[in-house]
Amino acid sequence: MTTHTWQVWAIYMVLAANLSEEQVLKQACPSCDATQLCNCSSMGLDFVPPGITGKITVLNLAHNRIKHIRSQDLQQAVNLRALLLQSNEISSIDKDSFCSLGKLELLDLSNNSLAHLYPAWFGHLFSLQHLHLQGNSYRDLGESSPFSSLRNLSSLHLGNPQFSTIRQGNFEGIEFLDKLWIDGGNLSQYEPGSLKLIKKINHMIINVRSINIFSAIVMDILHSVTWLEVRKIAFSIPAEMQLFRVMSSSFAKKISFKQTLLTDATVPEIVSILEDMPQLVEVEMIDCRLLGTGRWQTHIKANQSHTLRVLTIEKLSIEEFYLFTDLHAVQGLLSLLTKVTVENTKVFLVPCRLSQQLLSLEYLDLSANLLGDQSLEHSACQGGWPSLQTLNLSQNSLSDLEMTVKSLSHLRNLILLDISQNNFGDIPDVCEWPQTLKYLNLSSTQIPKLTTCIPPTLEVLDVSANNLKEFGLQLPFLKELYLAKNQLKALPGAAPVPNLVAMSIRRNKLNGFSREEFESFRKMELLDASDNNFICSCEFLSFIHHEAGIAQVLVGWPDKYVCDSPLAVRGAQVGAVHLSLMECHRSLVVSSICVLLFLVILILVAVGYKYHAVWYLRMTWAWLQAKRKPKRAPLKDICYDAFVSYSENDSDWVENIMVRELEQACPPFRLCLHKRDFVPGKWIVDNIIDSIEKSHKTLFVLSEHFVQSEWCKYELDFSHFRLFDENNDAAILVLLEPIQSKAIPKRFCKLRKIMNTKTYLEWPLEEEQQEMFWFNLKIALKS
Repeated sequence: MTTHTWQVWAIYMVLAANLSEEQVLKQACPSCDATQLCNCSSMGLDFVPPGITGKITVLNLAHNRIKHIRSQDLQQAVNLRALLLQSNEISSIDKDSFCSLGKLELLDLSNNSLAHLYPAWFGHLFSLQHLHLQGNSYRDLGESSPFSSLRNLSSLHLGNPQFSTIRQGNFEGIEFLDKLWIDGGNLSQYEPGSLKLIKKINHMIINVRSINIFSAIVMDILHSVTWLEVRKIAFSIPAEMQLFRVMSSSFAKKISFKQTLLTDATVPEIVSILEDMPQLVEVEMIDCRLLGTGRWQTHIKANQSHTLRVLTIEKLSIEEFYLFTDLHAVQGLLSLLTKVTVENTKVFLVPCRLSQQLLSLEYLDLSANLLGDQSLEHSACQGGWPSLQTLNLSQNSLSDLEMTVKSLSHLRNLILLDISQNNFGDIPDVCEWPQTLKYLNLSSTQIPKLTTCIPPTLEVLDVSANNLKEFGLQLPFLKELYLAKNQLKALPGAAPVPNLVAMSIRRNKLNGFSREEFESFRKMELLDASDNNFICSCEFLSFIHHEAGIAQVLVGWPDKYVCDSPLAVRGAQVGAVHLSLMECHRSLVVSSICVLLFLVILILVAVGYKYHAVWYLRMTWAWLQAKRKPKRAPLKDICYDAFVSYSENDSDWVENIMVRELEQACPPFRLCLHKRDFVPGKWIVDNIIDSIEKSHKTLFVLSEHFVQSEWCKYELDFSHFRLFDENNDAAILVLLEPIQSKAIPKRFCKLRKIMNTKTYLEWPLEEEQQEMFWFNLKIALKS
């Protein structure tokens, strides 16, 4: 056999082996086929599947039964950015298993069976930023530092129920951390100086039970930690508080106590220590427990803090809260506080003397408590809260609006008041409000009718979710009005609210608008009237868009047909329109058409509707437009990182959570949203096509609302041609909620195939998993 033949044979064998491995990977993880995101979680795997190549950037092997990581398992994954191996049974890892992962940024080995940590594992992970090692079985971190080569490490999570020892040198090589979490409930040995090598820690979470260990750790981080969070520790023995006294020298700016235990005997010492901290600005207590009634056994002898400004208390459990004292012992310590939150803590009274001491208070949140009309009158007594600007009293036991307003009338700086989710019922005709009030929330308060009690100075009024049947108040300065979930049958008049900019009147009983009503709202920028009972004509829809001058009119999603008018753009659709195609083009209908021809046309329309004829016509038009354009837009024409397709019902999550997370990232992503970036007056098809063409990716936020939405379906129609048929990775699917397969229309066969064979991102409800979701999404957008 000649040398040339041997070379050909060798090349053939290598290619055959690679193809075989890729077939094995495809069988084990169908989502790994032609994608950078490989999701193999919860598939019962006993080993890392072969065939993992350099094109994969995110590999999810979590929640399997993998016990061993071999040297060759990840050898080809040179471009891997995130490796998720949590919740397996991993007990051993070859020392060079991660040597080719020089670009890895996130490694999650939590909740496995690792009995030891070896520095060789992390020796080549020069780009690693996030490392999760909690929930294993190691008792210590070794004799030296396993993290000495991780110069870019940003967050580190350590610990488990068996974790007992921290030695000097364990953190050598780490100088700066954004977040350090030590879960050491059974930590029994800490060598002083172990954490002193870390120069700066922005946020440190400590979960230890021993006050001695806690004191030793705090001694090492006095000058390095900005935010210290203490979890699951009991401050119950007064004699141990002297060990906690070291905290008074800490330079931390924020202290959080979560799931901690306090007693009447230890609270005075803790308060004294916090007041002595030289740079402390914020104290936070969440889900804590206090044994006592506020009768401190020793007097609080702290000097007033000159830096403390923010106090937050949420879900503080006081078993005998009804016996709690008036807190006179701490009255002198509160005068400089500017923001106080005491939420869901069964507060039924704020002592008058205490309110009068809050001289600098600008923000007060007492929501989800037990305040009643009489107790509020005492709490907001004369001289109390003199600087208050924002007050939240939602979800309390208030029932008399006149008495509530009277109690607050002396607050001369109050700008925002939230008294929603109380039970006021009928309200009086005259009320004496603070003259400075601009924002008022009266939603879900069982009000059947609004009166002139509502202050005329308001700029924002929310009376959603009441029993209102009409709105006719004179509010000359009002800019935003929220009337959702009421019983209104007509649009409010514009003359009493001449400066109105935005109005939400969704989920009422509106049947339609008159031209006069719309002409009176020419200054308005947004009108949300979705989920009503509209019956209107195409000519009237065109009038709304072209003549009324309102920038956005939300009238819900189409029920049967969308009229062929310029109004048919996102943010200006008609909901529940019951017009046939013939009625939309009545100018073409001749009055002399015989009854037989009319019946024939109706039959044809019914048959076409049943077999999706309209849908196929729209698909054909989209296909013709796509064929006239180049398959890929030039790079100079790409304006956005992603075009976001989503249902209006999911807009709250998209606009308030996803957009904020991505557009405020570093570097920020540029997203194309229909509400913000579509060209007003342009046909919906052209807007969709141009936006997808000018975007690097198309991001679909899938939900039950999405697959039922007419215009979301249309965007998928076009994407079938422009994205899926080109076999590229420009489409990113985000599953906002579980969707049953039968809920997806059968004509979207490729969407069904992509969800069954390729990776899609699922929005987790658990807060600790959301960080990984955002990381995966950003990787997908960058690819």
